[in-house]
Amino acid sequence: MAAFDQLLVVVDPVARRADGESVRIAKDVLGAGATVKVCLPDGPEEFAKALVRRGSRRPVVIGDDRALLRAVALLHRERELAESVLSLVPVGASLSLSRSLGVPLGAVAAARAALEGVERRLDLLVDDSDGVVLGDLRIPPVAHPSPTPAPDPAHHWLRTCQSLVRTLAARPARPSAPAAGPQRLRVEADGVTLVDLDRPVEGVSVVPDAAGRARIEIRPSAVGADAGPLRALAHTVTVSGPDFRYRADAVVGGPVRTRTWTVRAGAWGLTLPG
Repeated sequence: MAAFDQLLVVVDPVARRADGESVRIAKDVLGAGATVKVCLPDGPEEFAKALVRRGSRRPVVIGDDRALLRAVALLHRERELAESVLSLVPVGASLSLSRSLGVPLGAVAAARAALEGVERRLDLLVDDSDGVVLGDLRIPPVAHPSPTPAPDPAHHWLRTCQSLVRTLAARPARPSAPAAGPQRLRVEADGVTLVDLDRPVEGVSVVPDAAGRARIEIRPSAVGADAGPLRALAHTVTVSGPDFRYRADAVVGGPVRTRTWTVRAGAWGLTLPG
């Protein structure tokens, strides 16, 4: 049996809870096309141990965007990312990154891509604390709303009664959190200042492109002719200023006062449909 037919299938616990049927289908398809070892970790620590001890087996992660990020971050910390090729079967609620990378969202299609697809080398961003960004970076962080669960008819009457009680009680509404306003940040691209602290910005986004550079977009807080976004391409991006938070893919980081992100061209491999 060739080395590429030896798979380590790591099933994220969130995927097992979210959609056990899709997990079962993916395991069946993978098992029909290769020799697989299935690992069912109970948490991040066991997840990491399974990847580190994979030997010559090619890892296939069944899980959502966070599971993919966890796998890439671990292999980066172990300095094994350049020699590794990951496959992903997306299962879970947070799949926007998987979709943007071109991974099929169906369990059967994704499992077949893991078996028959081709390796694509992709860029990523690495920050000065050794964190990685696969998709996009946003300042301030943009909150992704949680998916609304499907209604349960068996408890419809209970929710109706609870709603009536709340209406009769007429409790005052809680004040909503204030919306994020403009921030004063210095943004530098390859050492060149694009915007300084004297010019507030509504937001900054940084995305690795396919040419070994990052696409930077800055939305100044201004009106009229100055309201258009500032755009640039660079190998390194440094953001500094008062304490700020950022969203790197699905994870919110900070607060920090300065952070530098550097593009690593072709730093990681992902199996995608040919």
